Amino acid sequence: MKPKEELYRVLSEIDGKGYKAYSRIRGSYRFPYFTLFVDHVQSDPFAPPSRCRIRVPQKVASFPDHLFSTKVRKIALEDFLTRKFFRASKSVSERRGSGKSGLIYMDAPGQEVLERTSMLVCNEFVEARFAIGLPAIGRRILGKEAIEIFFEDLPSIVQTTLLFSSHDYGELKLHVDTVEDQEAIRDSLDELGLIAFIANNSILPRESGISDKPMSREKAIPFISPPSLEVEVETPNRGKIRGMGIKRGISLIVGGGYHGKSTLLRALEKCVYPHIPNDGREYVVSIKDMVKIRAEDGRSVEKVDISPFISNLPMGKDTKTFSTEEASGSTSQAANIMEALEMGARALLIDEDTSATNFMIRDARMQALVSKNKEPITPFIDKVRALYKEYGVSSVIVLGGSGDYFDVADYVIMMDEYKPVDVTVDAKRIASEIKTGRKIEGGDSFGKITCRVPLPSSINPKKGGKVRVKAKGLRIIEFGKSFIDLSFLEQLVDEGQTRAIGDIILYSLEKGYIDGKRSLKEVIDLVMRDINMHGLEVISPFKNGSPGDYAMPRSYEIAGALNRLRSLKIVQRG
Repeated sequence: MKPKEELYRVLSEIDGKGYKAYSRIRGSYRFPYFTLFVDHVQSDPFAPPSRCRIRVPQKVASFPDHLFSTKVRKIALEDFLTRKFFRASKSVSERRGSGKSGLIYMDAPGQEVLERTSMLVCNEFVEARFAIGLPAIGRRILGKEAIEIFFEDLPSIVQTTLLFSSHDYGELKLHVDTVEDQEAIRDSLDELGLIAFIANNSILPRESGISDKPMSREKAIPFISPPSLEVEVETPNRGKIRGMGIKRGISLIVGGGYHGKSTLLRALEKCVYPHIPNDGREYVVSIKDMVKIRAEDGRSVEKVDISPFISNLPMGKDTKTFSTEEASGSTSQAANIMEALEMGARALLIDEDTSATNFMIRDARMQALVSKNKEPITPFIDKVRALYKEYGVSSVIVLGGSGDYFDVADYVIMMDEYKPVDVTVDAKRIASEIKTGRKIEGGDSFGKITCRVPLPSSINPKKGGKVRVKAKGLRIIEFGKSFIDLSFLEQLVDEGQTRAIGDIILYSLEKGYIDGKRSLKEVIDLVMRDINMHGLEVISPFKNGSPGDYAMPRSYEIAGALNRLRSLKIVQRG
């Protein structure tokens, strides 16, 4: 480790020289109360920024043990510090020269609290991982500006973010306690027979269609559970909380347009993750194995057994090993369900607005006109009950146009001006009085869920002889010569998750986990085991230092990315 004066000397010496001279600053430097690590130096001002770390000993940082005494509390504290570091870096960093010169980068978390690599808190130290655009004009080093960053900006950020004394203890404790309470609720859902919980007075609407921040309480209508569905949960910090429980089974969310049906469903899909205080959904909690399903016209599908829903296609096309470069609405929705079940999903979220109509329902009149032997699709209405009975997989379905589902529902919730009303009794009465006349077409059982084995030869991360794996925003991964489109994985919420998914696929290849023998679920389970043992940074292709730009994805989105890699080849395993 070198003294900070050595960094000052080198930066002064290389001022005005060619950009490659910046490589001399790689290493570690001792400052009065922290250590600076320069792990990677960018090759030019337009290349990805240089990767750095700052480590503050706990005897200086002084964060109390109880704030990170469990994994959940540790993740919450690291999230809190990441948010503070991001805001502080944004306030002091400024463009100094060409490209990204002078900017200090740390991922900006959204409303969700995710496990990240941007911050590490342990008994020995607090460490921030971030990036810096080393300043230059063209390819000429701006040494004086670099000195300002390292000797003025970074110490200022450390003072305001990485020391316990710099924070409002009440704000910090609320952040950690709120996340812990959400995870405690999640852990209690199985015992209560629930798949989700929505606390009374939650604010579900967002401020706009392009913002995930809550609508103001002055404008929003707070969520209040119907008495018949109200349950009480116990939390370690806030105590008892009352709200609506969504039980296992088949639940319908009905109501008129613009009354809050899809708003409730979106809250359930996003609340597989904990949320920050004052989000409005911080006490809305779903089981972690809840998966949003939709139609996805045009996606590729590789050897998925969609025969529970689709069979007897024209020209004898096989649906037990169904493959296509361009799926239709119904075949894509069937594949999305079967892929989720393959990974262990325990609850499905479906909105009729984003579903294929012919996949969801075939009414009596259409059955009379088009006989079953001419219709390859068995609609979801005829499989949803068997799916729950045989596999224990619940469904929450938003409906505005088909009362036929009343026959198969366990619970019916009507959203009336954003207020939930339990109309199960009324729906069942209507179902008994007004018969649909439709024939059940689902057969005696749901059908089997098939394991699929990815072939390593079909997953090539190289382009032009070099490994090329890069997230292009939230919804695209460049993987070798391919681009993986994640636009319809609606529970993917952070670009750090997208980066991690790309490198997880690469990691699973390089570790030999994708070997042509292990199933897709087994491969991802092995990666998750490694992450749990060694941290999320274990997937990094960098050999020096820890990257700070990963956020933990779920296994469902990792599998979703691999399933959308158009070069993927699969063999099925019984």
